[in-house]
Amino acid sequence: MANSTVEKLTPTRAKLTITVTPDDLKPSIAHAYEHIAQDVQIPGFRKGKVPAPIIDQRIGRGAVIEHAVNEGLDKFFREAAGEHSLRVVGRPAADITQWPNEKDFTGDLIVEVEVDVRPEIEMPELSDITLTVDAVETDDAAIEEELDKLRARFGTLIPVDRPAGKGDFVELDLVAAIDGTEIDRAEGVSYELGSGELLEGIDDAVESLTAGEDTTFRSKLVGGDHAGEEAEVSVSIKSVKERELPEADDDFAQIASEFDTIAELRTSLSERVGEQGVFAQGSAARDQLLETLLEKIEIPVPPQLIEDEVHNHLESENRLEDDEHRAEVTEASEKQFRTQVLLDTIAEQSDVQVSQEELSQYLIQSAAQYGMAPQEFVEALQSSNQLPALVGEVARNKALAIALGKVKVVDSNGKPVDLSSLVAVDDEDESAEASAEEKPAKKAPAKKPAAKKAPAKKAAEKADDAAEEKTDEKPAAKKAPAKKPAAKKAPAAKAADKGE
Repeated sequence: MANSTVEKLTPTRAKLTITVTPDDLKPSIAHAYEHIAQDVQIPGFRKGKVPAPIIDQRIGRGAVIEHAVNEGLDKFFREAAGEHSLRVVGRPAADITQWPNEKDFTGDLIVEVEVDVRPEIEMPELSDITLTVDAVETDDAAIEEELDKLRARFGTLIPVDRPAGKGDFVELDLVAAIDGTEIDRAEGVSYELGSGELLEGIDDAVESLTAGEDTTFRSKLVGGDHAGEEAEVSVSIKSVKERELPEADDDFAQIASEFDTIAELRTSLSERVGEQGVFAQGSAARDQLLETLLEKIEIPVPPQLIEDEVHNHLESENRLEDDEHRAEVTEASEKQFRTQVLLDTIAEQSDVQVSQEELSQYLIQSAAQYGMAPQEFVEALQSSNQLPALVGEVARNKALAIALGKVKVVDSNGKPVDLSSLVAVDDEDESAEASAEEKPAKKAPAKKPAAKKAPAKKAAEKADDAAEEKTDEKPAAKKAPAKKPAAKKAPAAKAADKGE
């Protein structure tokens, strides 16, 4: 293993100085001869069978050294980063300050590599943190609301001869035009008035109209080639229907559930409301804990890494001159980086391990989000080498669930909230508990990827990629290895001069 030293330039940037002895470089030199022999054509020799002395004569030992260094540089960097426990988060930049002697391969290779690294942070005592969430309401009104939702699923739409109101279903014909030119049309659209699931402004435009009437309004389009543009929308009301709900009695309970009586159904709905409330409290507590920790902990951000990611994102959208959007994407990218540093730190301190079962569950849920079959989704991740990133995402979600189990959570009435069904325990503690009690520890439920956050989905995803520990990144040389001392020609030029 090559010798190396590390210098911390900033909390988020380090410089490795790597010294590679001739013995360390020897395997790379041997491979270089093999590869060059495969690449060059020398009259009188079969491809791949060119002896080293002929390569030295026709191509030059300088080209051999260049090839060996380019091949071995990534390995030397990985070993050095591992030796000094650097958590790499960006692409390394290498500067070769000393080359071996090209005449006899003596002398050390010295490389300086600068790279962005994950900053060290100091975690606060989680047990000192108290979070307050809304109290769960399981009163009669909440139960009736849940019952009405169930009744609506079994409701019947009845045509009515009156103006449309909130909750009614209207059948619509829509025509969108920009500057007098029709750009889209939809006929026979069924829409629940007040749901807000169609076009902005349509509820106000349609409410109080009856079947056979029409109107126009202006709205921003949400899809198609003209998404985001404002259009004039003409809407015609074909019919108005109201939903007639079935009676909440024993007959309905038997049709809509496994229960025989409406009383049993109400009891079940009460339990469901309570469970939904706990999940809502857990989600709110998770979000609040994350924001609380981000406020409490100073987490430095590597500026060049964020700048590069923001530039690439804006360039892909052709919005490099949009300063307002740049500020939004920069803010989202910085927050995503800080969030990942925080959760990665918790995961390390808690010795989080991701089981195959947890990964499989997360893959299935993620595949569904993208509308893909699980196997198709896995193959896409593998082809783009993104599977390790997904493992990291599962570990972060689990780390947040572990942290949630260590803080105090109370509701708005000051009552302690039991989130034990939603939290996880340290894997070290889990092993101890399993050994002592022969009980499996509770696992964190899979959560949606943290990368899908406002203000821009792509920005957050790019920030996620940027903050991921990219130990597979190869050093990008500031000074190209081809630029050896004594201004030697590059290998391709030498090959053209001597052997081609």
